[in-house]
Amino acid sequence: MTMTEVTRESAVHLREIGQVAITVEDLPRTRDFYRDVLGMPLLFEAGAMAFFQCGSVRLMLGLAERPEPRGGSILYFRVADLAETHAALEAKGVAFVQAPHLVARMPDHELWMAFLKDPDGNVLGLMSEVRPGSQRESV
Repeated sequence: MTMTEVTRESAVHLREIGQVAITVEDLPRTRDFYRDVLGMPLLFEAGAMAFFQCGSVRLMLGLAERPEPRGGSILYFRVADLAETHAALEAKGVAFVQAPHLVARMPDHELWMAFLKDPDGNVLGLMSEVRPGSQRESV
């Protein structure tokens, strides 16, 4: 049986992410950042974990049970107006690793991104797809 045949016959079809976990060193500080600075709704806390609603995905912040390598994954948050979001976060004292910049021109939109770090050093991306003639072209 080839790998293609195994794939076709598989009953597993992963299509939607339900939860993403980020390991942090200081849960109260980082929880407050996600809730108070980023404005993410805090769902609940359980032990050494805090859970947030982020669209249809739940975000879990948790303390590492044992030392782990850090970084490697970047969460990208879709925002309607990148310039406005960037300015609002800077006003709250957030330092950006990269200011808003054009990443790619597509046939029907431009992709703009900016990058910041949370209090534990995890990189977070902000992304905006700007359509021609939209009010968001001032990024």
